[in-house]
Amino acid sequence: MNEEQRSRLLECSSHFLPPKGVKLSYGTAGFRADATLLKSTVYRVGILAALRSLKTQSVIGLMITASHNKVSDNGVKIADPNGGMLSQHWEPFADSLANASDPLQLLQLIDDFVGKESISFDNDHPTEILLGRDTRPSGETLLEAAKQGINSIIGAISYDMGILTTPQLHWMVRSRNMGNKSTEHDYFQQLSHSFRCLVELIPYGNKASNSDKVVVDGANGVGGDKLEVLRDLCGGILIEVRNSSKGEGVLNEGVGADFVQKEKVVPSRFGPSDVGLRCASFDGDADRLVYFLLQPDSKMIDLVDGDKMLTLFALYIKEQLNALNDNEIGKPGNPYHPRLGVVQTAYANGASTAYLKNLGLDVAFTPTGVKYLHEKASEYDIGVYFEANGHGTILFSDTVLSWLEARKIELSSSDTGSESQKAVLRLLAASKLINQAVGDALSGLLLVEAILLHTGWSIQTWNDLYKDLPSRQLKVKVVDRTAVVTANAETSVVQPAGIQEAIDTETGTEDVIRVYAEATTQDEADSLANGVAKLVDQYLGSGSSQ
Repeated sequence: MNEEQRSRLLECSSHFLPPKGVKLSYGTAGFRADATLLKSTVYRVGILAALRSLKTQSVIGLMITASHNKVSDNGVKIADPNGGMLSQHWEPFADSLANASDPLQLLQLIDDFVGKESISFDNDHPTEILLGRDTRPSGETLLEAAKQGINSIIGAISYDMGILTTPQLHWMVRSRNMGNKSTEHDYFQQLSHSFRCLVELIPYGNKASNSDKVVVDGANGVGGDKLEVLRDLCGGILIEVRNSSKGEGVLNEGVGADFVQKEKVVPSRFGPSDVGLRCASFDGDADRLVYFLLQPDSKMIDLVDGDKMLTLFALYIKEQLNALNDNEIGKPGNPYHPRLGVVQTAYANGASTAYLKNLGLDVAFTPTGVKYLHEKASEYDIGVYFEANGHGTILFSDTVLSWLEARKIELSSSDTGSESQKAVLRLLAASKLINQAVGDALSGLLLVEAILLHTGWSIQTWNDLYKDLPSRQLKVKVVDRTAVVTANAETSVVQPAGIQEAIDTETGTEDVIRVYAEATTQDEADSLANGVAKLVDQYLGSGSSQ
């Protein structure tokens, strides 16, 4: 790093001093806090994004959003070259960068890290960062701070992509680095074209049997606005959008996927007239999706969550792969059979896991966190992952996509109109419809709707595939949450010694431990959760469960 670069960093960072007494940590969601505390942090993440672009010699994304948090909060996170989350290897540097107390310490941190990572400032590859933000009032000011951070690195260029859903920005970064078109228009065109392809391949008669509209809660955020654009491009799909950002509601207040999934109650602007309709909710930045049914004469709902979406997607893909495998029977040689897997966390409802295993599917578990799910899903030819909160996607490996393209060519000349050919076309369309960079409420909703049309199922039929086990989730305040060491994808406790045995007897960023319990009745689930919470309090110290 030459003197000109050092001087620019010192001069620019002197205008973005961090607030005293605030310590932030970069997690799965990046940095999040009250928006008034974030200007310095976002500036510094702009620097990080430029350094990440220099290191990878790729386009990087920077998104300003706090997702399902309240409107007064905001946040910032990085999209890596593949459209995924920032490499875990860089997270400690992000923490140090955000919490450096003054410009000199900041410069020293950057200098040390650049040396350790062998980041060159003298390569010919452009340093490009795509910027996006959601609809929060604080977004525009924080975006300017990000631009200043990027401009602190000589030669770095930022492109303001406007107000976007988080998944749109991730998609753009992945697409740009693959050498493909990557504007918002291209995103809409790819999703709408893929959806129309799937609809055209629906078995005769099924489309007419499930033509009811879907009513979508946009969380008073960006997702509802984007869905209205996408709906008009899809042709014929019946979608009614409520709680868009153009209304009078407050972002994520009494609305949205997080509210609906956790509280299991009807969101704002939904009522008795919606009983029997297929309803869905996005979160504030549209990277989560849940469906729900209103119960008659009640404010409660039947939740159709991420576990149910994972099941629907896995069933559909399995059906298409079975059609292809049937076509391979009797052929000489050793035909290729793609490996399909589903990935869940310990928070997945046990009934969903049992159902998936009974279908003969390969079910894997990871620790909680999208980065772990995504990594595990990428080990399969086709990997489907979802958290119960509605965040997830489907990953198609390069190997399986190449195989599908080859089968498409082969079948177009030898078996036109066959079920095998249709299965290939459906899988290829699904791979383009789903956002393989990250969970995406827009693409997820379109894929759900296409599959329900394909099967002719109502939302009730889908929801009745299996019955969720009653569950309860609690938080227990403890002195030090790091004192708990887990194993087997967070399904058992190794430390403190003795707590797992006590729990077995019972059964089965804050310093809190989350307790998730399932049983055959709600009363039993509540009792089990409370019993385990008391044990955690007994072993780990002060606080009360909630």
